[in-house]
Amino acid sequence: MATEAALKTDIDLAPAEALIAAYMDNREATIALLQDVQKHYGYLPRPVLELISERLNLPHTQLFALATFYRAFSLKPRGRHLINVCTGTTCHVRGAPMLLEAIERECKCKAGGTTADGRFTIETVNCVGACALAPVIVIDEEAHGRLTQAKLKKVLDQYK
Repeated sequence: MATEAALKTDIDLAPAEALIAAYMDNREATIALLQDVQKHYGYLPRPVLELISERLNLPHTQLFALATFYRAFSLKPRGRHLINVCTGTTCHVRGAPMLLEAIERECKCKAGGTTADGRFTIETVNCVGACALAPVIVIDEEAHGRLTQAKLKKVLDQYK
């Protein structure tokens, strides 16, 4: 029944079916499955969670608990590029708050949100483990260190 509801959405479930099939024999790898689903769709769409629940015979509440416990997962669509602004102690001392404000001004979007054009989602993280590069932001999986407000626009322009 959950699958019928999922089929009424605009989400293509074929990639989800393939991902689920890859994990059918390894139910302990649910987090890895969710990571793969998020990598493909950019977030965890509800119809896909319902499909996983049905196919793996896992309670929907268990999947929802995993999806909401880990900050790396998102239940809302994200932008094409994810900006993580490090707010760890070293980055904070070296100007991360001002850098975050500059990113929010440039993108016209607050941290935790997605730009109107779907280009960026801005998030903050406690530490990316690159203190020597502080202040640092990570866009998708690429770190940009010793970033200043003056260099910011040039960095953001690299991501269309």
